[in-house]
Amino acid sequence: MLNKERRGEYLGSTVQVIPHITNEIKEFVYSVGKKTNADVVITEIGGTIGDIESQPFIEAVRQISLEIGRENSLFIHVTLVPYLRGSEEHKSKPTQHSVKELQGMGINPNIIVLRCDEPLEDSVFQKIALFCNVKPDCVIENITLPNLYEAPLMLEKSRFSGVVCRELGLETKAPDLHEWEEMVNRINSARSRIVEIGLVGKYVALHDAYLSVAEALHHAGYYHNVHVNIRWIDSEEITPENAAAMLSGLDGIIVPGGFGSRGINGMILSAKYARENRIPYFGICLGMQIAVIEFARNAAGIADADSGEFSEQCKNKVIDFMPGQSDEIDKGGTLRLGSYPCVIQPGTLMERCYGTLEIHERHRHRYEFNNDYREILSSRGLTLSGLSPDGKLVETVELSDHPFYIGVQYHPEFKSRPNKPHPLFIGFIGEAVEHIHNRSSS
Repeated sequence: MLNKERRGEYLGSTVQVIPHITNEIKEFVYSVGKKTNADVVITEIGGTIGDIESQPFIEAVRQISLEIGRENSLFIHVTLVPYLRGSEEHKSKPTQHSVKELQGMGINPNIIVLRCDEPLEDSVFQKIALFCNVKPDCVIENITLPNLYEAPLMLEKSRFSGVVCRELGLETKAPDLHEWEEMVNRINSARSRIVEIGLVGKYVALHDAYLSVAEALHHAGYYHNVHVNIRWIDSEEITPENAAAMLSGLDGIIVPGGFGSRGINGMILSAKYARENRIPYFGICLGMQIAVIEFARNAAGIADADSGEFSEQCKNKVIDFMPGQSDEIDKGGTLRLGSYPCVIQPGTLMERCYGTLEIHERHRHRYEFNNDYREILSSRGLTLSGLSPDGKLVETVELSDHPFYIGVQYHPEFKSRPNKPHPLFIGFIGEAVEHIHNRSSS
């Protein structure tokens, strides 16, 4: 489905395109169940009911429900219940309207989850159950919480999982949430120790642009029983004159992914500051490429080192398209997407973090480490710590004489979980904690 989209096979009118996409979605959902041998396949459809973008997905799940039988499918509809402070009341009309739209598409929600910022009155539950045609205990409150990860515990108090299993006719044991409860307790008790991490990026005005990275940092903080305070730093505002002032007091610097040349100089200055001042540095995707460019310029003596993405006329493109890549193959065809294997070099920081020599991680990038510069950068101290199985692509780099200085071409944040933080984030935050100790003792 992804390759078809990139080749432009879905171009055309809505009437022409939706049936094709719908069939592809159905095939994908069915294949997930077969490949994983799953008893239950959970499929989330985002967006707003009525938007044209979600129509193929809504139609696909409607058809699937008919094909597998109503008794084997369940629709859970999440809606917003706004609170009007002027009249001090919740309004159920948006929910009623949304359900009506869904019913017009052939889908009747079995369970309705109500997003709200204030506790709901009993009358709201009763009204929605009556006018949206669901059982009273199938209307469940999902109130905003100070800690996101308390949400499963809150939903379980409303017997959410029990109601779902009952409606599907599944006989299951009561969920064991002991481990999750312990994690939430650790989160709530971690406020006493603070680690200051600078997130240097070009989209920091919108924190959600780096939401996965921010959450992965917090996950590692929970593991180390510390609170990670993120200092959002706009890379466009960093200059050679103010870099030290803007980056001072940090226990770690992370440069996440991104595209385009805007704000690149500030990122390079951040990588240089971290390298020279022995501050833990973690570069993700673009952040890895930044680390390579900075090292080439300031440690390997290649003053004009750059990326082909930022400077097509640059003589020394240490980051560039590799042989075999061509943006004329298909639409977006040069973008390396999905999970790829990586072989870690023994004795590296990468091995210490992962505890293994072969990993699989998710990618989303176009430009690669230019193999023409492997020898010179390695001879100056840059360790090529992770390679593709055939050895043709550099996946990770690091500095062996630095407490923690790692750049990875992939996106480890996508695989981090609150109860299972990603190994690289654990290593990064762990070294940031150590940096606090070293700074206080010096």
